[in-house]
This record gives sequence, C-alpha cells and structure tokens, in this order.
Amino acid sequence: MKNKLKLGQAAGVVAFAIIIGAVSMSSSSTVDARTSLKENRTVNAGVALGLTEAADATELLTAGVTSALTYYGADVSVAQNDSNVVTASAQGAQVGNTAQETEQANEASQTPTAAQTCGYTNLGMSAISSGNLNIRQEASTDSEVIGILTNHNACELLEDAGEWYKVTSGKVTGYVNKQYLVTGDEAEAIAEQEIKTVATVNTETLNVRAEKSTEAAVLSQVGNSEAFTVNSVADGWVEISVDDSVGYISQDYVTLAQALPTAKTIEQVKYGDGVSDVRASVVSYALQFVGNRYVWGGTSLEKGVDCSGFTMRILGKYGISLPHSSRAQPSYGTKINASEAKPGDLFFYGSGRSISHVAIYIGNGQIVHASNKRDGIKVSNAYYRNPICVARYLPD
Repeated sequence: MKNKLKLGQAAGVVAFAIIIGAVSMSSSSTVDARTSLKENRTVNAGVALGLTEAADATELLTAGVTSALTYYGADVSVAQNDSNVVTASAQGAQVGNTAQETEQANEASQTPTAAQTCGYTNLGMSAISSGNLNIRQEASTDSEVIGILTNHNACELLEDAGEWYKVTSGKVTGYVNKQYLVTGDEAEAIAEQEIKTVATVNTETLNVRAEKSTEAAVLSQVGNSEAFTVNSVADGWVEISVDDSVGYISQDYVTLAQALPTAKTIEQVKYGDGVSDVRASVVSYALQFVGNRYVWGGTSLEKGVDCSGFTMRILGKYGISLPHSSRAQPSYGTKINASEAKPGDLFFYGSGRSISHVAIYIGNGQIVHASNKRDGIKVSNAYYRNPICVARYLPD
C-alpha cells in the first residue's frame, strides 16, 4: 500500500492498532504509539519506531530502525510502504532518547556548586590585581581596618550597603568596597578554580614525616587547628607543604574538607600596653605583604621572597642587618624564651636542632612568614610547629 490511508477511513484497523500500542505491518514492522491520534492523523509505519507527542512545528522526519521519535504536533500522516521505512510529517520532530537526556539534565542540576560545597549561600570573591583588600569596621575608608583579603579570597555577602558590602570571611566580619568584589556566575567561576581540599589538624601536635611511614624522619611538627592545603591523599597519609618542604601527616589526625581561601584577621596588631611604636610598626609593615609570592632564594617583598629573605628585608627597614640565612640569623640577636616573645621577635623552626625556617612574631600567638610556594606570605599560629629558638633584635 503506497497510498496514505486516512484514519477516518480505516478506524477499525489503525485506531485499534494505536490504542494497543502496536501496528503489525509485517513480521518485522511494529509501531509503538504513545499518543492518541486524533482525526485527520494518519500513520505510515515501518520498522520498530517509538512515537511520543510533544508540541507544534512543521518538518519532515525520516526515522530508521533504531530511532525513537518525539513528535510535536497537529496533523501527522504515517503510511506503510514496500520498503518498510517510517516517515512522519510532524511539527518540530526530534530524534533521541529523551528519557536519558532528562535524567542527565536532572543529575547536572543536582550537582552542588563550589559555593554550596564550601557552605556559601551568597558568594563574593575578591578580584584585585595586587596587594591586599581591606575589610573595615564600618562602611567608610576612614574606618578601622580589621582584616584583609588577598586576590580570589571568598566571603559571604551579608548586606548591600551602597558602595560597600558587609561580608564575613574566615574570622572577620566587616565592610569591603564593592568595586573589588565579584558575585554571581563570575564569583562561582573563580571559586571553581580556587576550591581546594584542606586538612585541619585535630590533635595537639602532629609529626610531619619525610615519607609515608611512622618510621620516616620527622621534618617538623604542626599544631592543633592548623590548616594546610592538601597536595594528595594516599595510603592513609596526606601530603602537604610545610614551609620549604613537602611532607606527610597521618590521615587519622586531620579533618579533610573542601574550602575556599578566606580573609586574614589583623587583630594581632592590637597589642595593648607595653609594646613600642617601633615594634607595632614592624608588624604593620610586614603584614602589608601577606599574600605575596614565595620564591626560594628571593629577596623582593613585592616580586618574591623566601623565609629568611623576608625577615632580612623587614628588619632591615628598621636598621637591623641580617644575613640571608635562617640558620645564621639567630646568632645576630639575643635568644629568649618563647613565652617572653614580643611583636618583632623572630621564631626559628626546623627538625631536631637544625634550623630551616624563620618567621616574625606579631603578637597574640601569631607569626607572619614567607611559608612556601603554595601559600606565599601568610599569617600562622606561632606554635603550628615547635620553635627551636626565639631571638630578639629590636630595642624595647
């Protein structure tokens, strides 16, 4: 039969076939019709075809043996021909596995974003070309600076305050100028690049080993609540960067979580009585460079510096001449107990009695130091590892 049969003319045959979901054309020709064909719709049936009605359009579609046809529309004519090929004149016909596509779309919509993974509901990301972005106590450039953001740090937007956003980031809540924050899709795109796995120490003191073994040499020790960006996790060990070295800590004593970089508090610059203006100035000057690059052997506070280069440059501004060596710097000062440390004193770290790292004490149990290539210049807990010695260089 090459001529089309009107449904009205063959109701006893075609309509019955559509209702039961199969039209038998030959031993190899069936149609699965998932819609009621109305008057004036005719079906040209061929080899194994799935039909599903959807919307309106006008185009001719030829479906092969494996096609599933979703058709949109009004009048459809389908006819048997000698070659058992299905043709459908439908409005806006589509071919494909629509159920699978819908399932894939649903799965994609349920995948959490970087912001959601890290607990943000209204994400903002700092976007600055250099230096630091101040977080202020009030929405004014005359207000006190209470924290700093470096480039691509995350914050939760709490309130729109005109030219400012009230934000919270890390332990700091205050106001940031809008022009240095991005939001929405732009913030999420940055967050997708910046999200990292962080290991937070949950024991008082944890050894950092040279290899993934409790028998390996101890490179250093890290303290409770200290957080480190994870390089990798394998065999129950977490690889991290500590100061100038790469080491391993036991996965049993850390909490792993996805996180975005956040603000640094500068509460440590509020010393109270008994701290000289010179010491306060040293700390304030050193904190200006938080977020800048770590470069092994470097001596530039802006372009890149290592740990001893950092202390050499900072104290050098105040007339203290030091060599570019963390091992040599203690002998240029007066050794004191860590409990006696004041802002501007230097803390020295290493393995055993061998010094390999140096930092500037900034008060309230905190240090600022050129840590490593991953973290750059940062603020840390002064006892994130046990200091080998502490030395004083500045007058009281």
